[in-house]
Amino acid sequence: MKDTDDIAALMADMGSRARAAAKQLAIAPAETKTRALNAAADRLEAAEAEIVAANAQDMEFGREKGLSPAMLDRLMLDGDRIKAIAGSLRAIAAQDDPVGATLDSWDMPSGLAIERVRTPIGVIGVIYESRPNVTADAGALCLKSGNAVILRGGSESLHSSRAIHACIVQGLADAGLPEDAVQLVPTRDRAAVSEMLAMTDYIDVIVPRGGKGLVGLVQREARVPVFAHLEGIVHIYIDKDADPEAALKVVLNAKTRRTGICGAAECLLIHRDVLKTVGQGVVRALLDAGVEVRGDADVAAIDGVVAAGEDDWGREFLDKIIAARVVDDIDGAMAHISRYGSDHTDCIITDDADTAARFLNEVDSAIVMHNASTQFADGGEFGMGAEIGIATGRLHARGPVGAEQLTSFKYKVRGTGNTRG
Repeated sequence: MKDTDDIAALMADMGSRARAAAKQLAIAPAETKTRALNAAADRLEAAEAEIVAANAQDMEFGREKGLSPAMLDRLMLDGDRIKAIAGSLRAIAAQDDPVGATLDSWDMPSGLAIERVRTPIGVIGVIYESRPNVTADAGALCLKSGNAVILRGGSESLHSSRAIHACIVQGLADAGLPEDAVQLVPTRDRAAVSEMLAMTDYIDVIVPRGGKGLVGLVQREARVPVFAHLEGIVHIYIDKDADPEAALKVVLNAKTRRTGICGAAECLLIHRDVLKTVGQGVVRALLDAGVEVRGDADVAAIDGVVAAGEDDWGREFLDKIIAARVVDDIDGAMAHISRYGSDHTDCIITDDADTAARFLNEVDSAIVMHNASTQFADGGEFGMGAEIGIATGRLHARGPVGAEQLTSFKYKVRGTGNTRG
């Protein structure tokens, strides 16, 4: 067989096994799934040395490939990060099981009693780049929601993902659940992605998690429905009524805490009235923190700022770089976000309640924030334990996609011999 034939056969086999596992997982007791997740978390912590060694291979591969420091940071695993991954698994395990939960119920004049209840979607396909923790997060969330999952991680994280996946599989085995419930594509061959996008017989929804190139490819070529996780072109607007201390703390944290995550601020919008006060102070603080500020003509007048180009607006830097421009008012800020944003996360800093309400109501992003760092745009910080991604579309799931968002529903209709006239 040709290599492409080998990949097609591999993926069809994985799909068939996932579909069979999904049927078992859909009716698995909540306590069994909880036991599997806690067992996987224990395995992760016990395998720390092996996971760190596997990650070292990926880090070397990433450096040879020329990944940026921010992308290498996303890839890197150490003891603390492994403990955090295990903690996420335990947090997901501790949540209420969404499967079977009654969403609504009512009685009809015909005598029918109707319930709408949560059900698993079936088989989820997750395609992601560089971040090996997604292997655990996505696997755990799909397991919790009763779905089987096929994971296709980035080529840079192959060894790390394999080591993490082995712990999840062992957790499934310890709990007596089918090991095929969480599968990892074992090849870097990109043909596997193309196969996944066409597996309508086996995969019910695809979740892409990565940059514009990956998400665009999936949206263009997928024959399977998609929960799009688009790039995070995140804006922070400093209003004329912003508290200076809050503005400084929030912007610095949003940009510098971790520059390589999708919730990192990428564009700063400053009300014209506070450019020479709050705005200038924030810009200088960013420069002092080692951030390259690319500003429009007004912001570039501040010493140390470089002139922005047109392609700096609407750009996800994922690095210690931020674009900055002056706007005349909140309408100017919202117009800029509407034109250049990615519907991911946007924030306003202001002490004016009416202005904040306008921003929260009128900016149509998946997450809109007021006086808080955009680094909180994360399923774990939303109480979901973890997330499979931030969905930026408008159908079914939007914002952080946790276990509940990975369910559908069905209607249970009960009668007593009712017939329709």
